[in-house]
Amino acid sequence: MNKPVVIIGLGEMAGVFARGFLRKGHHVFPVLRGMDMQECAKEYPEPELVLVAVAEKDLHEVLCCMPGQWKNQLVLLQNELLPADWGKHCLDNVTVISVWFEKKKGQDAKVIIPSPVYGPQSQLIHDALATIDIPVKILSSEDELLFELVVKNVYIITTNVAGLKVGGTVGELWQQHQQLARDVAAEVLAIQQAMTGKTFDKDAIIDAMVKAFEGDMNHKCMGRSAPARLQRALEQAEKYGLEVPVIRQIEADAKRED
Repeated sequence: MNKPVVIIGLGEMAGVFARGFLRKGHHVFPVLRGMDMQECAKEYPEPELVLVAVAEKDLHEVLCCMPGQWKNQLVLLQNELLPADWGKHCLDNVTVISVWFEKKKGQDAKVIIPSPVYGPQSQLIHDALATIDIPVKILSSEDELLFELVVKNVYIITTNVAGLKVGGTVGELWQQHQQLARDVAAEVLAIQQAMTGKTFDKDAIIDAMVKAFEGDMNHKCMGRSAPARLQRALEQAEKYGLEVPVIRQIEADAKRED
């Protein structure tokens, strides 16, 4: 009999993973807001994996309270994720998936491109999502994972920030405002490089971002999180002493419009 899978948080994205795990024959135990994780860990001390599916803003609070017996089974999927996010909690056996499918209430999951994953639970994640026709690409190194996380961060922050200025879809952003997209992406990449202490090939990052654009040209540039992402990018740039004139101009324009 397959071991159970624990899912912390049970929003739209977690529901997709839960369906895949169930199809693979795993009992799924949800940990909901307000539940005591330590007590839950007593009931399920040796799960197959523990998927942390909470929002970005709740990640560190959850990791701080993570039961010791679950720490070697963790899978993370949050946006704007970098190794420092789990490193600060002294977690070194984590599986991370950069999710490239969209799930909205009342709609089935929509794949943009295959979702890269790295870590000890990669094969189970791959096999579970395959049961519901969501493609996953298993990576072979931490360096590959870091590249993929930076690509996702550049995609999300660039489209959100540029979207505050021009709105529309990622296809329209690239076809009608390509220079703006490139300029914002360059500044976002500079921030990512400062945060990781690594240097990335800008052309390779941009090419990967465009490939994701092409996976769903009608994807909206921004949602409710866009203003918060803009402010976070500016705070990060200030922390590392980076000049980001394009992003700052977008912020100034947005304030004038308000």
